[in-house]
Amino acid sequence: MITNTFMVPHPPLAVHEIGKGEENKIIDSIHAYEEMAERIAEIQPDTVIVISPHATMYRDWFAVSAGDHAYGDFSRFRAGSVSFEKEYDRELTGRLSELLKEEGIPGGCAYEGDPMLDHGTMVPLYYLDQKYTDYRLVRIGLSGQSLPMHYRLGMAIQKTANELNRKAVIIASGDLAHCQKADGPYGYRPEGPEYDEKIMKTMGNAAFNELFEYDPAFLDACMECGHRSFVIMAGCLDRRSVRAEVISHEATFGVGYGFVFFEDTGYDPGRNFLDQYEEAVRNRNQSDDPYVKLAYRAVNAWVKNRERISTEGVPEELLQEKAGVFVSIHEFNELRGCIGTILPVYPNAAEEIIRNGISACSRDPRFDPITEEELPYLEINVDVLKTPERITDKSLLDVKKYGVICSLPNGKKGLLLPDLDGVDTIEEQISIACRKGGIDPEDEELILERFEVVRHV
Repeated sequence: MITNTFMVPHPPLAVHEIGKGEENKIIDSIHAYEEMAERIAEIQPDTVIVISPHATMYRDWFAVSAGDHAYGDFSRFRAGSVSFEKEYDRELTGRLSELLKEEGIPGGCAYEGDPMLDHGTMVPLYYLDQKYTDYRLVRIGLSGQSLPMHYRLGMAIQKTANELNRKAVIIASGDLAHCQKADGPYGYRPEGPEYDEKIMKTMGNAAFNELFEYDPAFLDACMECGHRSFVIMAGCLDRRSVRAEVISHEATFGVGYGFVFFEDTGYDPGRNFLDQYEEAVRNRNQSDDPYVKLAYRAVNAWVKNRERISTEGVPEELLQEKAGVFVSIHEFNELRGCIGTILPVYPNAAEEIIRNGISACSRDPRFDPITEEELPYLEINVDVLKTPERITDKSLLDVKKYGVICSLPNGKKGLLLPDLDGVDTIEEQISIACRKGGIDPEDEELILERFEVVRHV
């Protein structure tokens, strides 16, 4: 059983042999590490499970530690004398890999062959090993999967520990926002301190339901590295009553270091946060807009039966309109597919929606085809493009109002829709559009066009 979990950061500076006195500037964090080690020593767990954003990470796979042993040191931080050699809990990692396969969660030991420990794992173990060493280790990496899939992984970890009657603790390793001071290593962005304040409140209240609602663009902007670690940890406590204790928070060097400790205090069926979130997503994805309803019908029919629906019964306005159309599909706030036409290709907007909806769910080269299991959780938007107009200067763009088409006389072309999360400047908009078209944004022959859209949600 997982008795306690610990949200901790992983600054190498906290290791005395690396900090050489500088660690005294984050003394609250040092004391928090020491308290973590003392609490784990009192628990005397069989297994310590570390979730680290610096372990092996794949876009579509959760790497679970493989092999019998792992080792590592801080030589890359000029402290090679500080080293670790750990025995893995092979029974737990083996059963977890089996369970992930059974439950359709992409992860396991299959692709994790690196025996070297990462600093996200070693920094907390540096303090733990000063108080307690009679444990076996499990190390788990993050992935590019959705936040709900990370939570689901945590639920599988909980189930595995229970099946094996393993007394275990979780260390969710992860720094908070990295952009909190102008003179810090990553500069300053307002999203930095905003994220720290928000996540410390979320975790301090054990309000794990809130973790799903953090916008991906916001997470990118604040430059956090621990959010997915915290989501996995929250999944390990699904349907459990939790006592949360905020130990400390610092951002002395411009990077957030937050410590929150959690104690499992018993069964609580009302804390089934993934079930609640998925139900909320299903309910809010019901749209009355005829453009969006048609896109949903087209995607559902194709995914379920490989069937292209007809335009029979479609509202007259969609049959009369001719325009370029983009169909964008999101799942749990993350892009899952987007395909469209700049100018009309088919006889009417309805046919554009149907064809582009099918392509977005099955032929976007950036993503695997959407599966039937995903259908209840999809959010679909339809953008109807107005006729593009050529412009002579980028100052005539507005990222909220206009999309941009970047092209060259040789036929290369890239497009970006307006009012997208995370795209805040004209320069960013042009850069992304050019990248999509394989174009150098500094090319002297670059042609710019702008267009407006009518967005249906």
